[in-house]
Amino acid sequence: MKPQVFIDGEAGTTGLQIRQRLEGRGDLSLLSIPADRRKDAGHRAELLNEADLVVLCLPDGAAREAVSLIANPKVKVIDASTAHRTAPGWVYGFAEMDASQEQRIAEARFVANPGCYPTGTIAMLRPLVSGGLMPADYPVSVHAVSGYSGGGRKLIEQFEDPASADSIGSAFYLYGLDLAHKHMAEMTAHALLSSPPVFVPSVARFRQGMIVQIGLHLAHLTAMPTADDVQAALADWYRDADHVTVEPIHRGARTLRLDPEELNGTNDLTIRVFAGDAGDQVLLAATYDNLGKGASGAAVQNLNIMLGLDRSLGLVAA
Repeated sequence: MKPQVFIDGEAGTTGLQIRQRLEGRGDLSLLSIPADRRKDAGHRAELLNEADLVVLCLPDGAAREAVSLIANPKVKVIDASTAHRTAPGWVYGFAEMDASQEQRIAEARFVANPGCYPTGTIAMLRPLVSGGLMPADYPVSVHAVSGYSGGGRKLIEQFEDPASADSIGSAFYLYGLDLAHKHMAEMTAHALLSSPPVFVPSVARFRQGMIVQIGLHLAHLTAMPTADDVQAALADWYRDADHVTVEPIHRGARTLRLDPEELNGTNDLTIRVFAGDAGDQVLLAATYDNLGKGASGAAVQNLNIMLGLDRSLGLVAA
């Protein structure tokens, strides 16, 4: 019998993307609430307990409530909200995070899908801290830009509908300027930092894609590694990873331009290390699709792992 999957919140941006990636697959069956029963709490609870795996694409409070409604101990859960990303009993759903993470996901009942910004941050920092090249108390600053789809349906409407009362005309803006973004705890915990980074997110006028950037002063890292040491540590960490690639080091790359949309429609993430001419600084940059590896692609990857299905299915957007 095919495993049954229920996406709770399939009408939202992430839910729609996940459903599109799963539709037409012959190795699983999708459960759905009919339009005329969407406000039927009893029917929703039935589906939450009938499915083999539930994907929660809900606000944090609603995600916690949905978990509380699951009485069937055989139901596996992937939560795409922020609610459980550092919660006890939940496995973090970044399969490439370290060598044993995919096995943890395969054995887990509860998996928290990573946030889009933390995915790139953790991908670049965890190998350096774990490998002893960067101290856990290094004062990290993270700067990132995302396509506006990361803000969900309301922000998409504000960018795409000029008739919207809240229409956004600017091409770029910073936000989270209270330095208390909801992703901070997740970044700190899974990047193995001893204190939260300074995190400066931003949104630009493109629908999807993102770049996360972190600058490092090599003299303040453990044992003062060279730029080549940093690149080699990252490349070695991800040498067997299916969806994370580390490019050869870029030196004096004055003419290279990074495109935040370069990996759109994929579940891939590319890390680049840029070295300054003086050799005392590096810039780390991660590019990926905020709706792919940063959201729905990662969720489908985790689903495949948890259900023992073909790891490659559904990872390219339809």
